[in-house]
Amino acid sequence: MTRDNVEAIWNSVESFYRTGLQPGMSMVIRRQGEIVLKRSIGHARGNPPPNHPDQDLDQVLMTPDTPVCLFSASKAITAMLVHKLQEQGKLSLNDTVGSYIPEFACNGKENITIAQVLSHRAGVPQIPISNPHPSLLFKWESVIDLINSGYTNHGDGNQQAYHAIVGGYILGEIIKRISGKSVEQCLEEFIAKPLGAKYLSYGIDKKHQNLAAFNYSTGALPMFPINILAKRALNIDFEKIASISNTPDFMNASIPAGNIYGTADEVSRFYQMMLDGGEYKGKKIFETSTIASATKPVGSIKFDQTLMIPIRFSAGFMLGESVFSLFGIKARQAYGHLGLINIVTWADPARDISVAFLNTGKSLDPRSIPALGKVLISVGSNCSVLNK
Repeated sequence: MTRDNVEAIWNSVESFYRTGLQPGMSMVIRRQGEIVLKRSIGHARGNPPPNHPDQDLDQVLMTPDTPVCLFSASKAITAMLVHKLQEQGKLSLNDTVGSYIPEFACNGKENITIAQVLSHRAGVPQIPISNPHPSLLFKWESVIDLINSGYTNHGDGNQQAYHAIVGGYILGEIIKRISGKSVEQCLEEFIAKPLGAKYLSYGIDKKHQNLAAFNYSTGALPMFPINILAKRALNIDFEKIASISNTPDFMNASIPAGNIYGTADEVSRFYQMMLDGGEYKGKKIFETSTIASATKPVGSIKFDQTLMIPIRFSAGFMLGESVFSLFGIKARQAYGHLGLINIVTWADPARDISVAFLNTGKSLDPRSIPALGKVLISVGSNCSVLNK
């Protein structure tokens, strides 16, 4: 890569920032294991949309080391905790969920496997309750009880429907029951500590909460049918999510599918470890075979019944495509995860890059997706393919 390549990528991020939809953004790119871009723009706090009560907050600059909620990009990291348990011989992805959570094995859910949960083919994409109060997300046992008592007509693994929240709780409960430890302890032991990460935790420690970036709902309010699709996926109104995420209750909770906090550098470090076959600074965090299993496609591209787009999954990761995908152009080998619309985290073995693009504007504004697309295209076009 040349300096011009790096600046071209950053220019696309600045262009996104100029839309006014992103209060704060940070990006880290590693190329062949070396950091080639580590920058931020905007503010972690005190730069809300017009007429927001937080206008009175002191402005705090965003930095590449600001902890940011990853939202659904958390799913990829949670998935690797499950893969670690398989690596240790404590489970098989082909085991049924009911083997570890007997209460789950009812109402059409008897044959659902862990692999199907990881690949969004378990047939239980939503918490089975109408208009749940957002505080339900902070009540682990209540959510598990609701999921266990729920019904499905799609428990055969044939339907792909993105599990925005439910899958994380199922996997988290399996992790707890098998390991005898909390998901927080497993994340710390298996991934965060070996990576030397200061954050990378479910929620964020109280002593660091004043450093966490605030999220804001920005731009035009989502209109039909986008607002309906968003609520269908998330169980709550899209525009409420940002404000909920800024509360102590959210920061103190563990939501396996949606509230890992980390810096852009820490997330890029995680994906670099994946690229390096599970190794970081001489430490073997995962076996190479575990990485291969976690990133292997579970099938061909399929129309997702929740996201309403065609997309491929592995057992835990969203996958790239040959033309255009979540990870830019000609990124068939790429794997990673999207986080609440604009956060994108991924590794691309063909380009030998690990990327974390974190931001705090939660927007379904029509300007948002094209601006994000330009960033993704810029990364792909300015990082040439090295490995066919």
